[in-house]
Amino acid sequence: MGPGLSPTCLTGPTATGRRPTAEPRRTTAFDPSAQAGVPAHVTVLFPFLEESRTDELVHLALADVLSRHQAFDLRFERCGRLPEVLYLAPEPDTPLRRLTEAIADRWPEAPPYGGRFAEIVPHLTIAQGQEDADVEEIEADLAGRLPFTSHVASVELMVHDGVKWQERASFALGE
Repeated sequence: MGPGLSPTCLTGPTATGRRPTAEPRRTTAFDPSAQAGVPAHVTVLFPFLEESRTDELVHLALADVLSRHQAFDLRFERCGRLPEVLYLAPEPDTPLRRLTEAIADRWPEAPPYGGRFAEIVPHLTIAQGQEDADVEEIEADLAGRLPFTSHVASVELMVHDGVKWQERASFALGE
């Protein structure tokens, strides 16, 4: 991570109450971030600022930026893959991309994924680092649980304390 960045991220909950219907299959056995306390989510921006920099002024600025974006619904009806990752693809993904762009524009020192990828792929990780046969089984199991929808009305600031991820603040989207 670059200077001034730390393992903090801004996430969008994937369902009212934060748990999507598909959550039972996303377990600590399949996704290491679940073991570290991360609820099912779609990342809006990672990494974000060092926790010591996320003071009241940053919270106010986040609230301002995010309130300019309307709450929206997502539909998860298909799986996708990245290297070593099985994910659910949110549709439409444009509102998520706009949130990422707005926050990255406000804090250019915190580009998405540290600037490692040319294209950002909004996704809900289901499994990571699993054997191909296990991923195929998980994907087949999910097929019977899809589609599901989710209303996104807020973005959460998550902070890693060295062991677990914890929510530090929640920012409402516009109505």
